[in-house]
Amino acid sequence: MAIQNNQKVAVRYELKVEGNLVDSNIEGDPLEFEFGTGQIIPGLETRIQDMSEGESKEVTVPSAEGYGEYNEEAQQTLPKEQFSAIDNLQVGMPLQAQGQNGQPLQVIVKDIQDDNVVLDLNHPLAGKDLNFSVSVDSIS
Repeated sequence: MAIQNNQKVAVRYELKVEGNLVDSNIEGDPLEFEFGTGQIIPGLETRIQDMSEGESKEVTVPSAEGYGEYNEEAQQTLPKEQFSAIDNLQVGMPLQAQGQNGQPLQVIVKDIQDDNVVLDLNHPLAGKDLNFSVSVDSIS
């Protein structure tokens, strides 16, 4: 029986981006979520809705249905002094920031200038297609 909205679903998955493994719960506990409530990325939810308990498949979620397209304008420049507590600040370093709604936001140091630091506010997987190997453990 296919998954219906508001059912509790437990899945195991591996996520690869550009051939590299970036996330997996195969060896751990399954990811549990309520289907149809936006708790997982929309493109993955759409692609597993016809699956049944015990079924596995490979799915590709295009960037637009995953973490969105990369937005070149999603940057913020802040005074370098705001980063004085961070040892060995480097380009490419991930940092935790606070979003407009108060929720945590992962940002990446894009550039370090003489007096400023430029942050990339895009999700690290923005603009990338997501390749999942997913299996449904349970539906209730």
